[in-house]
Amino acid sequence: MPGPLGLPPLKVDKRPSDAQIALGRKLFFDPKLSLDNSISCASCHNPDTGFADPRKVSLGVGGRPGKRNAPTILNAAYWDSQFWDGRAASLEEQAAGPMGNEVEMNHRPDLLLAKLNADPDYVRAFGGGRIVMEQLLDAIAAYERTLLSGNSPADRYLYGGDQSALSLEAIEGLKVFGRHCVSCHTFGEKHGLFTDQQFHNIGIGVNAEGELVDQGHGRGEFRTPSLRNVARTAPYMHDGSLKTLREVIDYYIGGGNSNAHLDPRIKPIELSAKERAGLIAFLEALNGDLPK
Repeated sequence: MPGPLGLPPLKVDKRPSDAQIALGRKLFFDPKLSLDNSISCASCHNPDTGFADPRKVSLGVGGRPGKRNAPTILNAAYWDSQFWDGRAASLEEQAAGPMGNEVEMNHRPDLLLAKLNADPDYVRAFGGGRIVMEQLLDAIAAYERTLLSGNSPADRYLYGGDQSALSLEAIEGLKVFGRHCVSCHTFGEKHGLFTDQQFHNIGIGVNAEGELVDQGHGRGEFRTPSLRNVARTAPYMHDGSLKTLREVIDYYIGGGNSNAHLDPRIKPIELSAKERAGLIAFLEALNGDLPK
């Protein structure tokens, strides 16, 4: 499937039907997926905030706080793995995680399926037979694969040949980005996700004694997020600890938080006020078209 400008073709084993996508959308926004009917997938992946969570950490049933900020699922169809720590290999596997997590939706699969099978509308939408978990996860993943966002001003400049798409300030910011950020937030000559999809320890989640409070993928490593729509998806980092893009840039300028497993690429850097402003202007230019 072709992607929007700036994104690669999307590889799918089988193109979902419009009916399956519509069913997945209904499920995505339905709080019935939680034990007490209080939260839906969209509660933590809010369309109004770039399908991310504007709170520092996400809240589950009963207002129980998790320990991580829910990342955007825009363009998640392109990720090699899901979650900050990569513990799910597919969107289907990811969809199952929050439903069964006691801090999130806290729903047992058998109770959830009993609830849906008692709903005539859902039974009809699923084809009239008894609903099983695989159908449920396939539908949600089918909808999530439609949540693509490209054609940003940066895409039009880099890949569309539109030299007027970026301001002079953002073009200078692109140069700064190419000197410092691109080692992890990679993008290609024809398209890019602005992430290497690898896991790095950048010092976030380290306490005052230099000890890791979240192991992540291992030794405090977390996946490099895509920077597409980054200006829409504050706060930042896996723990939501940085509120603004300026704070993120200042964090990297300072060389992160020292710990035994800090990625060797994280070192103090020098940026002038003009370079910082340009970098923010470029990052803001990564906001693309949003799905309807």
